[in-house]
Amino acid sequence: MMRCELPYRTDSAALFTRIAARPWAVFLDSGRPASSHGRYDIMAAEPWITLRTRGVQTEIRRAQGAEMSPDDPFSLLRQALYPFAATTGDLPFAGGAIGYFAYDLARRIERLPMLARDAECIPEMAVGIYDWAVVVDHQARRCWLVGQGRDPRTRARWTALQALFGNEMAVPRLVPFRVTSPVTSNFDRAGYAAAFHRVQHYIAEGDCYQVNLAQRFCAAAEGDGWDAYRTLREISPAPFAAYFNTPDARILSASPERFLCVRDGAVETRPIKGTRPRAADPAQDRAHAEALLASPKDRAENLMIVDLLRNDLGKNCATGSVRADQLFRLESFANVHHLVSTVTGTLAAGRDAIDLLRGCFPGGSITGAPKRRAMEIIEELEPHRRGVYCGAIGYIGFDGNMDTSIAIRTAVYSARQVRFWAGGGLVADSEMDREYRETWDKASGMLELMRRCGADDVGR
Repeated sequence: MMRCELPYRTDSAALFTRIAARPWAVFLDSGRPASSHGRYDIMAAEPWITLRTRGVQTEIRRAQGAEMSPDDPFSLLRQALYPFAATTGDLPFAGGAIGYFAYDLARRIERLPMLARDAECIPEMAVGIYDWAVVVDHQARRCWLVGQGRDPRTRARWTALQALFGNEMAVPRLVPFRVTSPVTSNFDRAGYAAAFHRVQHYIAEGDCYQVNLAQRFCAAAEGDGWDAYRTLREISPAPFAAYFNTPDARILSASPERFLCVRDGAVETRPIKGTRPRAADPAQDRAHAEALLASPKDRAENLMIVDLLRNDLGKNCATGSVRADQLFRLESFANVHHLVSTVTGTLAAGRDAIDLLRGCFPGGSITGAPKRRAMEIIEELEPHRRGVYCGAIGYIGFDGNMDTSIAIRTAVYSARQVRFWAGGGLVADSEMDREYRETWDKASGMLELMRRCGADDVGR
């Protein structure tokens, strides 16, 4: 492994700005310094292999050219990633796969109806195999450039990469991101109410216990997506945030939720269920948090998803190893309080991180229970496909370790439009007005971004 230490900077955005415009540039952002939840930032660009899945075909592009394959995208990812092996030492990542797995990639796992409109028209999977990365450790206050040297370009560029990240440089000038239309939703209040009552009907009939129902916001926009993300991370710092510059779209994510982590065979997932808004008044804010902790409805909703994820982890974890280690922990972020639980396990012999990802995909916290029926109902009731929203973003290293987020609080910027979503889990005793308000609470960070970037109408 090639490795050199770089000067530490409190704000990693200053480093990533130097590569933000490069092909497939990606920034896995722990939210520091504003967030106290994260530790490591990871950034990379110019992968030497890329995989993009659209429908039943995946394009695998290498220096020698591109090929198309109808094979399972997860299997193709394994074939691209695991001819190589590496150790990372004390770092979480030193080369491997980074990218997104869109919610609609589930169609390659489950047979689902095709009712919702695909207005995104972007790949269901976009993953690069990266030979070098910059890793920032905010706890140790240290920074490294690491590489494997498997891509011949890495050794040729190594000195230039050291200079790029090691020296002080002028910040590249960005075209300011501007929202040029009102923000609209695919659900007005009446439309959301109709969908809500349809979910309640399905629950009463015994089809399901919980369904995650989301509305989609959209606005016209122009300018640089990285400029927009820099503002977003100030508004909503989050421990599993990300910016991803793909050929098809710019992904801006401020996710607070870990999906799946694998570290030396140890597995962890941290589902979020239960939300209250933050308040400017400390006493009111504390009251919101205490109400969330005491809410039987929110605890029951969280427990349903914990049970679903215990089952999902059990598909690829050793028998008897799956445990709900911590239930209903309060975590507070810039705009909302959440209840977070932790479920752990140990990978079974012969299983790897990609098996685990496929077996759990998409995350149960953003579908409902039982998962397949909930997804059928989502497809029926939500007017648009979710795309990247509610999929996963993260890395799988050459060493077999993985860390991924649930892609909530996430915007997709392409074709001069920015789209983002907000939803919540509906159960038998859910109240329509409260659930509708909760979607707006969850969208508050993105709506504030729209305001700051010029939107004059973001009302309900």
